[in-house]
Amino acid sequence: MDDSILLKVEKPAKYTGNEWNMVKKNPENVDVRFAFCFPDDYEIGMSHLGMKILYHVLNKREDTYCERCFAPWADMEALLKEKGLPLYTLETYTPLSEFDLVGFTLQYEMSFTNILNMLNLGGIPVLAKDRKEGDPFVLAGGPCACNPEPLADFIDFFVIGEGEEVINEIIDEYKDWKKSGENREQFLMRVARIEGVYVPSFYDVSYNQDGTVKEIRPNISGIPEKVKRRIIKDMDSVDFPDDIIVPYVGTVHDRIMLELFRGCIRGCRFCQAGFIYRPVREKSPEKLLEQAKSSVKKTGYEEISLVSLSTSDYSGLFDLCNNLIEYTEKEKVSLSLPSLRVDNFTLGLMEKASKVRKSGLTFAPEAGTQRLRDVINKGVTEEDLLASVKLAVAGGWNSVKLYFMIGLPTETMEDVYGIADLGIKLIESCRTLPGDAGKSLKITLSTSCFVPKPFTPFQWEPMDTMESLMEKQHNLKDRIRKLTRITYNYHDAKLSMLEAVLARGDRKVGRVIYTAWKKGCKFDGWDEFFSFDKWMEAFREEGIDPMFYANRRREFSEVLPWDHIDMGISKAFLQKECEKAHEGDLTRNCAVGCSLCGAQDYKTGICVRTRRSV
Repeated sequence: MDDSILLKVEKPAKYTGNEWNMVKKNPENVDVRFAFCFPDDYEIGMSHLGMKILYHVLNKREDTYCERCFAPWADMEALLKEKGLPLYTLETYTPLSEFDLVGFTLQYEMSFTNILNMLNLGGIPVLAKDRKEGDPFVLAGGPCACNPEPLADFIDFFVIGEGEEVINEIIDEYKDWKKSGENREQFLMRVARIEGVYVPSFYDVSYNQDGTVKEIRPNISGIPEKVKRRIIKDMDSVDFPDDIIVPYVGTVHDRIMLELFRGCIRGCRFCQAGFIYRPVREKSPEKLLEQAKSSVKKTGYEEISLVSLSTSDYSGLFDLCNNLIEYTEKEKVSLSLPSLRVDNFTLGLMEKASKVRKSGLTFAPEAGTQRLRDVINKGVTEEDLLASVKLAVAGGWNSVKLYFMIGLPTETMEDVYGIADLGIKLIESCRTLPGDAGKSLKITLSTSCFVPKPFTPFQWEPMDTMESLMEKQHNLKDRIRKLTRITYNYHDAKLSMLEAVLARGDRKVGRVIYTAWKKGCKFDGWDEFFSFDKWMEAFREEGIDPMFYANRRREFSEVLPWDHIDMGISKAFLQKECEKAHEGDLTRNCAVGCSLCGAQDYKTGICVRTRRSV
């Protein structure tokens, strides 16, 4: 690596590697070289638990060397181009083009142009059809892979579902193929037969005259019509890293992350993660305590965060917190409890949390009125929220963040104003607390724009228009303008509209992604880079109307671009949930009883424990 380049960039430590616990191997002594690429900044990517897990799983193999690569910031990219240098990995400074397999994790639709940019900077043909014998195979996985179609032109194959087991099967197949002397397409045939692997070039898509998808079918024999996701059934038995890399620069989540469980029992109708990671599968408290102690010893971190979609739903949380706090107090390590629900934020849990440093607490009511919370099946009440915040303030917290969405199906302006009214009620209710506890309370209200996502009950719903969303943001801001103890933050409606297009797009959207990238679009999730005008130019040049994907209601009978992907949730169940949403009808959570969503077919986790309720 040319040290003169690093002297000219902001935060050069993002490009040097050699962090604590980085894996070092001799590339000459391995059979497979794998570049794990995160299509965003180093500080974001190094906070991602999935990358830490797969880096650990792959590097446990003596025959494989997994290295990391992140999207270079604008200053670094400019210098790479100026010097004629390719994008490289941090472990050995090897160009991406020299790897056997180059894998991307798809966490956010607005990082799609970064994938194209990284391939190009790494010396790999951007379009899959242009790759020749000897070029790396490009794969992708992660939550956005549940609708792989917008990236079908750029990715050789997708991994659908959880990766810890299937990634080893792919490596084994690659080694066998490498010895066989077969061509590139024959390797793709091999992996297409692995459960959870989708090769888009082996499927043809036809369209109706109105632009909707007519059919998605395999174009060769021997591969499935529907690609079924992979799932880890036993969370205690799967590999989990305790020797994670410790960066030299601060990252978004610069701490140990303990994964309590996967999935969610709640069934919030807007939440993609809550459906595609079903069923809930927990780790045992004993395994978690063991992993916590080992991680502290091997990293030196002084903070542990318990992570999951809804931490307070972990069945052994109280006992786990008892044991963890006994250990962390002795080791002077702090413990954070994110993802708490307002309806089970109990005094006992509060007593545990009170031993932790009192940073701000965050709750997500999601909607400002009970009617709309019932529509989305949130399952919490205003009384739950008021009681939890009063409990927190009485316990010494004076800063509370509340997350909401605007643009939810059936939303009215009354629902929007309900967000402000809820903040006011919280301030007023805490005034009655003894002493000065409630007098310094500050509330932050944050609203994101609702984006309908695949494999949710709202996958058929239209997104609210940009004009309507911006009007709602303006009215809400105006309503709380004079309230000094309430702060209001909101998301860019234009960015959210584009996210909706990429989330529910078909293969035709790939042409727009390519054209936008050619126009210079990258880091689209960052305000300083996002160019709505360039994206709109790309849509016009490709003759594609973004509103067709963002603001159009789909019929239940329509073939959706992701219908050939099986995420384990039945379409009939999702349709029923959509219909119940419009009726304001709640669905019980999985711990109370099974609703036959389809995940019970996996016969693991919460589905086994509640099978008598089926």
